[in-house]
Amino acid sequence: MQALETRNISFQQGAFHLHDLSLAIEKGKVTTIVGPNGSGKSTLFKLFAKLLKVRQGELVLNNESVYEIGRNDFSKKITLLLQKNDLMPNITVRELVEYGRVPYQRGRKGKTFEDKEIVNWALEECQLEKYQDRMLTTLSGGELQRVRIAMALAQKTDILLLDEPTTYLDIAHVIELMELMKRINQKYQVTIVMVLHELAYAGAYSDSIIVMKKGEVYTKGSPLDVLTSKLLKEVYEVDATVAFQNGFPLIIPNQTNQMII
Repeated sequence: MQALETRNISFQQGAFHLHDLSLAIEKGKVTTIVGPNGSGKSTLFKLFAKLLKVRQGELVLNNESVYEIGRNDFSKKITLLLQKNDLMPNITVRELVEYGRVPYQRGRKGKTFEDKEIVNWALEECQLEKYQDRMLTTLSGGELQRVRIAMALAQKTDILLLDEPTTYLDIAHVIELMELMKRINQKYQVTIVMVLHELAYAGAYSDSIIVMKKGEVYTKGSPLDVLTSKLLKEVYEVDATVAFQNGFPLIIPNQTNQMII
């Protein structure tokens, strides 16, 4: 089954175009969108989240046009986490996670017992119980990103969109975050769509990879099929060899003056 579909969509913003794009995001899987800067990754992501509107074509959520779904109902179906903002509000961890329940609180007063139980569950899933009374400003980058994930979980949607969630994180926190995402996907069958720059992590933690190039889908498929020397040459203009070790792709430059992606 498909969670999200684009059917012949086109979009233009300034000199940038998405061209007659059709693709499907499989339900209950982890899908990662990769590609060079300016390829259309974030634009496609914002179209999924209704932050931008297609010029033509259809964007479909569970066989229903997203533009026929009201804003509040849409927020109960899809959670979006944009790139981390350095300016955090002066509130506690628990207070931020509680924002995930806002779509369910319209038309009724205050938080219900169910809201509180769901917030407790989200904190526990992200191993944040001992941090819940800490101020956001006292957290490290990795801790703060886990809090934002907990807020997203508290929204209780079937689809989670993450825009470059590993930006500015060190390797330990990147691995911690990716392991958390994979566990949530496998445990609760949440459909996760990410935009990543790191091809190695995309390959290690995704069921499917979508590669964007100049506003079009260059290819889509399993990491083993997608991450190849041909891809690196034609999309990133990098001459390198790709070798998988225990499911983790290693990208090895063929020339000593090239950098590993």
